Amino acid sequence: MRKFIHLTCVLFFASLTVNNNLFAQSVRADSSSQQNALSSAINLFYASERNEAPLYNGPEYYFYDPTIKGNAYFSEVNAFTAGSVFYDGVLYNNVLMLYDLYKDKVVVLLYNHFSKFSLVDEKIKYFDFLGHHFINIDADTVANKTEIKSGIYDELYLGKIQVLEKRVKNVQSNSVGLSGPESYFNFFKDYYLKKGRNYYKFSGQGALLDILKDKKKELQQYIRSNQIKFRKDPDDAMVKIATYYDRITN
Repeated sequence: MRKFIHLTCVLFFASLTVNNNLFAQSVRADSSSQQNALSSAINLFYASERNEAPLYNGPEYYFYDPTIKGNAYFSEVNAFTAGSVFYDGVLYNNVLMLYDLYKDKVVVLLYNHFSKFSLVDEKIKYFDFLGHHFINIDADTVANKTEIKSGIYDELYLGKIQVLEKRVKNVQSNSVGLSGPESYFNFFKDYYLKKGRNYYKFSGQGALLDILKDKKKELQQYIRSNQIKFRKDPDDAMVKIATYYDRITN
């Protein structure tokens, strides 16, 4: 009953808007214009009633200057793709989204498939996108604040220890273009391991084994026996090493 009254009110005010516009313009009634106005009012009504509405309360998002080479997005995917996000205490599924690595922002597409919004950082707990599980870390809540910053991290492994990957893009410039300097998105990444209550930043296999030094010999033997190649596939290597470390650790 409440929804019916709400819809009736929306249609009433939309009708007033159409009539006022027709009077001000002193033109003959245009049935298509009336229909468009009424359709917009109905869409607004249903949008206000959707359970997903709290998702779309962040700042409006704009795409980048198209003259910048490449793009700012995770896995180079610049088309909105369905994912899920735990946001402000609620899990939302089948959300059309992008992950902007330059701004470290999750961007969602409104159900009108036109408007774009950035989610509010502190309301994001985690999200799943393109086969990856991302978590939002507030550095003020962790014990060791020198090794990790607030932001979104790809959780590669979670057991007794945790392995995270931080993907970042920045904008670089060069002067090799035929028409002058060119700008492009540059990608890099860092790795973090949480052991106990502390986060440690590392860049390679040797640094990882130094953090896990209590089982370093066993891990070195495991790596050799299983022909694990860190440089060839760092993500896979870290997951296997972390899994084995957990297995042999009390």
